[in-house]
Amino acid sequence: MRGIFLIRSRLSLLRAHAFTTCSRSITTLPYSSSKSIARPWLDPSVARMLPLSLCSSFSTSRFDSELVGLNQSNDNDDDDEDEEEIDCTTTTHNSVVSEDVETISKLMKECGSNRKELREKLEQCDVKPTNELVVEILSLSRNDWETAFTFFLWSGKQQGYLRSVREYHSMISILGKMRKFDTAWTLIDEMRKLTPSLVNSQTMLIMIRKYCAVRDVGKAINTFHAYKRFKLSMGIDEFQSLLSALCRYKNVQDAEHLIYCNKDTYPFDAKSFNIVLNGWCNVIGSPRQAERVWMEMGNVGVEHDVVSYSCMMSCYSKGGNLHKVLRLFDRMKKEGIEPDRKVYNAVVHALAKGGFVSEAMNLMKKMEEPNVVTYNSLIKPLCKAKKTEDAKKVFDEMLERGISPTIRTYHAFMRILRTGEEVFEMLGKMRKMGCEPTVDTYIMLIRKFCRWRDFDNVALLWDEMKEKGVGPDLSSYMVMIHGMFLNGKVDEAHGYYREMKEMGFRPDEKAEEMIKSWFEGKQYPEKGMVDLKGRNDVSGVGEEGFVKKTERGGNFLQQPEVRRVVRGHGYSFWDE
Repeated sequence: MRGIFLIRSRLSLLRAHAFTTCSRSITTLPYSSSKSIARPWLDPSVARMLPLSLCSSFSTSRFDSELVGLNQSNDNDDDDEDEEEIDCTTTTHNSVVSEDVETISKLMKECGSNRKELREKLEQCDVKPTNELVVEILSLSRNDWETAFTFFLWSGKQQGYLRSVREYHSMISILGKMRKFDTAWTLIDEMRKLTPSLVNSQTMLIMIRKYCAVRDVGKAINTFHAYKRFKLSMGIDEFQSLLSALCRYKNVQDAEHLIYCNKDTYPFDAKSFNIVLNGWCNVIGSPRQAERVWMEMGNVGVEHDVVSYSCMMSCYSKGGNLHKVLRLFDRMKKEGIEPDRKVYNAVVHALAKGGFVSEAMNLMKKMEEPNVVTYNSLIKPLCKAKKTEDAKKVFDEMLERGISPTIRTYHAFMRILRTGEEVFEMLGKMRKMGCEPTVDTYIMLIRKFCRWRDFDNVALLWDEMKEKGVGPDLSSYMVMIHGMFLNGKVDEAHGYYREMKEMGFRPDEKAEEMIKSWFEGKQYPEKGMVDLKGRNDVSGVGEEGFVKKTERGGNFLQQPEVRRVVRGHGYSFWDE
């Protein structure tokens, strides 16, 4: 009771402070730079609905996290309420480009994996490549690097077309995603020979991020030092971009080590430590490590700023530690640090998650300009707590304020759906609002239908994902293989595994070993089925498919009675 009293007393102070400060809350990032760099508060676990036309910026692809293998978000994970939300907007094209895109897409579907036939048909078609067309086609074929590269090479040979840095970055991003690093470096050398100015810091950052995605920290650092080779600046901005890339893909410990190793070249500052702090808070999700970095910042004389507090409060908020969230908020006020919207979003999320829904809604109403992240911070915990009606009221209020929902808003509602009819009804409403499903949407729903053993709808979603060019990607194949295997469809699972390999997707070593263990262990369920149906004499197996007590001591090494299942990153696997 005393704890609740303390929380409510802090809430009364919070309301008064929110009323006076929300109108002045900071809406822009505190670190401005002319260079496009990876911001420390962007969480990698969530895929982004960004076309490859945005590859000239540092965030080049929404599929960067695929190469990590098993780090995709799942139904039980909390999305990062601090992360920049994905707008449900579609790219508009003029009619000529749209027709050409449709023509090329049709050719690619007809040719399938036959690259020679695709080259011949491309030579025969009368489509004239443009910068916009090439970027759009590369975006549609981003999960099939050979098809994308075949089109990229063909377009470069056509008269009247000259590649820009955007197309090069798009193709390099696709090659890096599929671990075709040698080919990607060949394109970079081609860019340098064509026009040295084409190779810029963004080109190097794409490669750094792709190396970080596959956990090759050594090559990521070597690429950073290659700035000198291309006569590019290696200032503090570039160094912090390297730190951000490392932390984005869970190489947080390496990033922290780099800060101390390079303290003479790049002096300690709040931004560098905030990148690492955010990595521990929102990427790894370790409050203990985050508190250690927080203390070290004070030890080396780096002052905590609003971003530092935002990271810590977000971490405590996700862990449901409302007391620590409010205590940090009190400390901010005492130190004269003005809370920004991200801080209030973390408080709203913590309040809702802690069951103080009315307080969370009151705080949000007192904010002058709550955004979609603020509403999602309230909707997600409400949905998770099965308070559907309250979540719908918040959703309606968001629409009344003229705030458009994002894909994450719909994901929160989709996680609590219980029938296929509800799922497709939600998809229809989502599309009417201009929100198209992302690869994360399909992964979530495929996993859900696999649990329900609704394989018709699994196949329907899989085909739709292919048709719309959203996927499949590495994570999609992993979910399908896992779902088919757990439902006893071992042959189908193996078929998807072969298809994944043919597409050039390579999971990391841990994931590969896990898949192999699934297929190596398939003899157990098959053996049990024979015993039940055929009554074959297999020692130790009774009529109900259980190991007889008298036989357990003799055959437990050959056929274990119990194997512990370990869950992690949204997947289940045997604990060896």
